[in-house]
Amino acid sequence: MVKDSSASFSFGRDEAIGIVEMVDTATVVVSVDDPAALARIQVNRLVAILGTRVGELYIGMVSKIVRKANLDDLLTAGDGASFASDTVKVLLVGTVREKDGTKKNVFKRSIASVPTVGAEVFLIEKDRLSILMGAISGDVGDGIKRLNIGRYAIDEETPAIIDGDKFFQRHAAIVGSTGSGKSWLVAKIIEQVASLDSGNAILFDMHGEYSSLKDDQFKFMKIAGPSGSNPDDELFLPYWLLSHEELMSLMLDRSDQNAPNQAALFTRFVLEGKRDYLIGCGHKDEAPKITVDSPVPFSIEALIKKLEDKDVEMVPGSGSREKQGPYHGKLTRFVQRLGTRVGDKRLNFMFSNNPALADYDYAATMVDNLMKPRGAEAGVKVIDFSEVPSDILPLITSVLARLVFTVQQWTDLDRRHPIALFCDEAHLYIPADTTEVMGVSARSSFQRIAKEGRKYGVGLVVISQRPHEVDKTVLSQCNNFLSMRLTNVDDQNTIKRLFPDNLGDLASVLPVLNTGEVVAVGDACVLPSRILVEEPDHKPISATVDFWTTWSSEAASPDYSSSIKALRLQSR
Repeated sequence: MVKDSSASFSFGRDEAIGIVEMVDTATVVVSVDDPAALARIQVNRLVAILGTRVGELYIGMVSKIVRKANLDDLLTAGDGASFASDTVKVLLVGTVREKDGTKKNVFKRSIASVPTVGAEVFLIEKDRLSILMGAISGDVGDGIKRLNIGRYAIDEETPAIIDGDKFFQRHAAIVGSTGSGKSWLVAKIIEQVASLDSGNAILFDMHGEYSSLKDDQFKFMKIAGPSGSNPDDELFLPYWLLSHEELMSLMLDRSDQNAPNQAALFTRFVLEGKRDYLIGCGHKDEAPKITVDSPVPFSIEALIKKLEDKDVEMVPGSGSREKQGPYHGKLTRFVQRLGTRVGDKRLNFMFSNNPALADYDYAATMVDNLMKPRGAEAGVKVIDFSEVPSDILPLITSVLARLVFTVQQWTDLDRRHPIALFCDEAHLYIPADTTEVMGVSARSSFQRIAKEGRKYGVGLVVISQRPHEVDKTVLSQCNNFLSMRLTNVDDQNTIKRLFPDNLGDLASVLPVLNTGEVVAVGDACVLPSRILVEEPDHKPISATVDFWTTWSSEAASPDYSSSIKALRLQSR
């Protein structure tokens, strides 16, 4: 419940704790003469500064407190004199106006001007703090825009509300070290998305930890394992859904000296195969219009046969003699590589021989299951990647993400419904540094979504315990940051550089945040704040194991034979 913000927020002059000593754009230095007043001030607490207009107060956050001895005073002053020069550094974060139309005590992030030197400064605490936080929560508006992630650390009675529109429109990053409460925060957000009338989101679940979100608001999908055969129960991504570049990254060894010849023939035969398919299934009119990137089925076996024929082809030579064709012996390794890929049971989700996967309408059906908003079915789809081989993970995630983006791109504007991608453990498939061809291809797909997704209604939420290892371009496009405890210096510096210039000091608290505490900064956050995340209704399966406590109790009886069987089959 939002507190009443119509109560008085004004201050008396006798309540001032200091005056403005220096102003530098969004940074203010305050001098404090009263040691008792200084003792009440704490880092990250809020202060109000008298504005230049009647009924206006600037709101700032304390980032640094300095007390230093004044040597000249120490040498010349008599007994009882004060020997300290006390200063407080304040970061301006917004403005409160006593009246804004018919509303009272309205908080705005904008700062039209800056305080004047000598302006009085007041500490916001107790009732006034409650009034301000209530005004901040109310500024987001009522109803559907309100996304509640917890309670403010400085006022635990007030819900911490962020703007749901801006959070997804302008992309977001959720970061935090292992055990910081990151999964709880994700679950808290995703539950609220699922509860909306037409909520629409896809969560990439790398470890199956969100399978605990048991509710008819969630739809669970699992990437098909080696023994998978039913598209109704598992998610298949047949090879023909891949773009030309993705196919090349999967099939081609670019270090091979014959790679250019192999790539040229492969591209030619893929396009021929897709056109032959369309002609064969009664869509002859579409055949001349497609490209090598078009999601149209084709026979990989027939393509391999064509390459084998070219590899041993003999052509007429001089006289009646034959000579080796232009590709003779240059495709052997390529054909072997293709055969190995097709026969790899780990890639069953891509090369399954189930005839349903070669149906003309399969792509439309799959996309419908993947992207349909909440209605008759759940709007939040949780995709379990736990059985996908790590070396192929970047490619598969990027295929799904690219498919969502391109479908949105080609959907009529009046029929387009926004969708959000929650990318858990993003550092595994959106790497900052990679030389792997599939990693480079995946990174490129996510970079495009980060840059262009907003205009097509695709929101990106990057989730990682190692932000330093996530692609910098993708992170730079995130305008909202929910940062939990980060203990690694490189990770801290990465986030600090992404914070707005005037809020860089706020990152200094990242290594000392409690479990379940988050620093929220960005367009969706009315006030940069420390927030205590509330428990989700359905807790992810990510709780930290209590080693010592478990070892001190009676031992469980694991069925390792079942574990080995699952390992053998690469499927639970």
